[in-house]
Amino acid sequence: MSVEAPRRIVLLRHAKADWPDVSDHDRPLAERGRKDAPVAGRWLAGTGITPDLALCSTAARTRETWKLVAPELPRRPRTVYDERLYEASLGELIAVLNETDDQVHDLLLIAHNPGVHALADALAGKAEGDTLGRLNRSGYPTAAIAVLTFTGDWKSVEHGVGTLAAFWAPHS
Repeated sequence: MSVEAPRRIVLLRHAKADWPDVSDHDRPLAERGRKDAPVAGRWLAGTGITPDLALCSTAARTRETWKLVAPELPRRPRTVYDERLYEASLGELIAVLNETDDQVHDLLLIAHNPGVHALADALAGKAEGDTLGRLNRSGYPTAAIAVLTFTGDWKSVEHGVGTLAAFWAPHS
């Protein structure tokens, strides 16, 4: 694949989590989250984007979100559970993206706020329509998805490199 072919980064914030008496890393999804996650999967499937790779935080709520999203997709991509995505800063998230193999065209990242919102905002040098305004007004709610496009290799992912092509949230 040419590095000039457009690539896509799909950023999925985990669905709504519950607050039981467990560590933050072990928090499961709330009932609303278990309902919203498959809806997010159906929205993603409807875009025609079929990720080549899914990078998922090791936290219980992200793994559970992915378990409910994946069956809605036309095919399940290779999945890597990466502990670095839990509580990752913007710089750490960009570093993870920079490590992506150039054979990957469409990447799905399932992670947490504030990192996911910061990443979408930082990468979006341009935006289609009012997508950037909607993303920033919404605060990037649970189960929300941003789709960014860029050209080049994964090592070139940095601030302003992408176009925010779509932003969707289940309750907006």
